[in-house]
Amino acid sequence: MSQAWIQHTFSRKRFRTRNQATAMAILGVAVLLILGSLYLSQVASFAITNREIEDLISHRDQLKRQNEQLIGEIASFRTLPRLHARAVEIGFRPATNNDIDYLLIEGYNPQRVDAPLESNAPSQLDASLPAYQETFGGWLARQFTVLRDQFESFGS
Repeated sequence: MSQAWIQHTFSRKRFRTRNQATAMAILGVAVLLILGSLYLSQVASFAITNREIEDLISHRDQLKRQNEQLIGEIASFRTLPRLHARAVEIGFRPATNNDIDYLLIEGYNPQRVDAPLESNAPSQLDASLPAYQETFGGWLARQFTVLRDQFESFGS
């Protein structure tokens, strides 16, 4: 009876070992399929994103070309002969000596030298500002005193 039990045990182990190996192989294949599908979905989304980026870049380049064309057209509209022709179209004409009126202003000297205006009286802005005389050393000493007072207040 003990031999039959031993044979029965060994035969079951062999069968379990095969089942476990098969189950592990199936599990491995399933994990590989899941990882492969995740990889493919990431690659697909990456490819879609790259395609969208390329489309946006081509659209940007097209807009840049259009802007350059418009800048060229604007520059052609700003040429002097074209501006002169347009001014004549809307009724302007070159001025003659009879069209110019001169104004005389008393006290105006056209030969004067431009010099900055100086005032001897202090301005109101300067009077309202406080005099700033703080130094870095004084500020640092005040900060150190405040810090020392805080540490002393912790102990009491």
